[in-house]
Amino acid sequence: MAVYKIFPEKDATLYTEFPNRNTGLDQILEANTYLANSLGQVSRYLVKFSTSDITNVITNKIGTGTPEWTAYFRNYHAVVTGLNLDSELEFYPVAGNWGMGTGRYNNSPEVTNGTSWNWLDYSGSTEWPTSGFSTYVTASWSGSVEGGGNWYTGSNLTLDPVTQSQTFTYANPKDILVDVKNTVETWYSYSLDNSDGFVNQGFLVKQPSSVEFLRTKANTRSFKYFSIDTNTIYPPELEFRWNDFTFDTGSSTNTVLPQVESFISVYNNKGTYYSESVPRLRFSAMPKYPDRVFLTASLYTTNYYLPESQSLYAVKDTETNEFVIDFDSDYTRISADATSSYFDLYMNGLEPERYYTILVKTTIGDVTKVFDENIMFKVVNG
Repeated sequence: MAVYKIFPEKDATLYTEFPNRNTGLDQILEANTYLANSLGQVSRYLVKFSTSDITNVITNKIGTGTPEWTAYFRNYHAVVTGLNLDSELEFYPVAGNWGMGTGRYNNSPEVTNGTSWNWLDYSGSTEWPTSGFSTYVTASWSGSVEGGGNWYTGSNLTLDPVTQSQTFTYANPKDILVDVKNTVETWYSYSLDNSDGFVNQGFLVKQPSSVEFLRTKANTRSFKYFSIDTNTIYPPELEFRWNDFTFDTGSSTNTVLPQVESFISVYNNKGTYYSESVPRLRFSAMPKYPDRVFLTASLYTTNYYLPESQSLYAVKDTETNEFVIDFDSDYTRISADATSSYFDLYMNGLEPERYYTILVKTTIGDVTKVFDENIMFKVVNG
C-alpha cells in the first residue's frame, strides 16, 4: 500500500469586505460568513497543487494499470467557530488562472499584486467574470458584491461529479478531508489531451450560497485553516492513496506470526532519511512466548510474517502524537515477499526536521492489537 502527499504551489483568501486586497502570503486561509459595516460579508479561499506533480504521481507512481487509487484534499483547522447547527464547506475546481501575490491581510497600505475578490491576477487586471461563462462554469454574487471566483460544476470528459462537500458538526473533527479523485482525474485527463477548458487551476473552498451574505448573527460561521505559509507542520495537502499490496513469500519457509503477544521491529530502519527517500521498511516479528520444541538453533533466528489480511501500518508525529498516515484497511496494508513483511514509505509527504513513529495493527484469531514499539525515524532536508 502507498500514500504519497504533495503540497500547494499557491493559495490565497478572497474577501468581500476588501475587494482589492491580496492575501497570498497569509498563514491562514478563511471561508467565513460574518457581519461588518451592517452587511453580510464572505470570504473564500483558493488552493492550487502543481499540475506536473499530479501528473508525475498518477503516471509514474500509481501507474495507469492500477485502478484502485484515490486522492484526498486535506486541510488542518486553526479555528472553527459558529457551529451551532450542522455546517458545510463546498469544494469546486477553479476556472481561471489566478495570481497568488505577496500580500498579507494586515499590510498597510494593502497589497494588491495578486488575486482578490474582484480580480483574477492583480488589481486592475482581469476581473472575475460574472456572466458569459464557458460550459460548466459558474459564479455567484449578491447585489453589488460581485466576484469571488469562478468554478466548474461539471466536465464533458467525465460523468462523475467534480464538486464535493464536507459537513461539520460541533462534536466532530474540524479538519478537512474530502475525496477529490474525480476532480484530479479529470484534470489529468485534460492534461493528457492538451484540451482547453477544464485544466488544473486549483480548488475554491466556500460555504454554500444559501448561507453566504445573510445579515443575521445566527448564520455567521468561521472556518480558518492553515495555509502553505504556515509556520506549523500543517500545510494543505493533496494525498494520493493507491493499492500496491502484494503477498508473495516465494520459496520462504517462514510462517505467519501465530500469536498476538509478540515482538515487532523494523530491522533495516536507518533512523534518518532525506525527504526524497522511498525506503522499503522490513519487519522482524517473533512470538513473545514461543512453543517449546527441540531445536538445534535459537528460536529467535526465525522471522515470522505478519498476517496477510489484517496487518496495517500507520505513521504518527512523535512530538504531537498525531497521525500523519492513519491505519487504512484499503491503502496501508503490509506486503510480504520471500525476505519479510514490508511496506514502502514516501518521505516527501512528511515535514522535515521532525521525528516520526511507526505503528503496526494486526489481527490474529479474534484479537486485534496495535504495536507501538518506539520504531522511530527522522526526516531531514536533502
